[in-house]
Amino acid sequence: MNANTYLKKLYANRFDAIQMQAKVALWKVLVDEFLQGYVPPASAVLDIGGGYCEFINQIRAADKCLIDLNPDAKLFANPNVEIINADVLSLGDSTAFSEKFDRIFISNFFEHLRNKEELVQIISFCFDALKPGGCLLVIQPNFKYSYKEYYDFIDHQLPITHLSLQELLQTVGFKIDVIIPKFLPFSTKGRPTSPLLLKVYLKLPILWQFLGGQMFVKASKN
Repeated sequence: MNANTYLKKLYANRFDAIQMQAKVALWKVLVDEFLQGYVPPASAVLDIGGGYCEFINQIRAADKCLIDLNPDAKLFANPNVEIINADVLSLGDSTAFSEKFDRIFISNFFEHLRNKEELVQIISFCFDALKPGGCLLVIQPNFKYSYKEYYDFIDHQLPITHLSLQELLQTVGFKIDVIIPKFLPFSTKGRPTSPLLLKVYLKLPILWQFLGGQMFVKASKN
């Protein structure tokens, strides 16, 4: 079984059609009630590894691009989203992305990397691809607060905490603007389970301390 076939079967087994629809509804709330506040509508936005396009389809931005290895990403993307079917690790020092984006968004991606060297490579790519004053936005399982469940998914490999990610971002040259160690629940299969509950949850940060297993980070390139 090749890698693409394996990934298709893995995620097909993980999320059925009903769960996929529910995820899209949750992402709409997350974008409208939280993430859009960090993305000006005139921005050029890059989504890395967001193959089902839940974020990039719903964020309001002038230019939208997604990089994902899965060739099926184009089946989920809206017509105004540019799809680049590639492994971001293979892009290297491509000048095509140099200082091109105002915002880069990465969600639930770093835990799939094989080692820290790959993480360094991707963070460095993001720094180079952002315009001066641009920002990297990250939603990521925080191993510090989700270690019991972290490896319940077979494709989770690299453990990362908010402290280790912060150290790397600063080493590469980013300035940390916002860091929320406990933000969303660890999995969309956990709580909150409906758009209404998520909307309430996002307005009550005190709940994040009890249910949060993922971090949120906003880091800027000065």
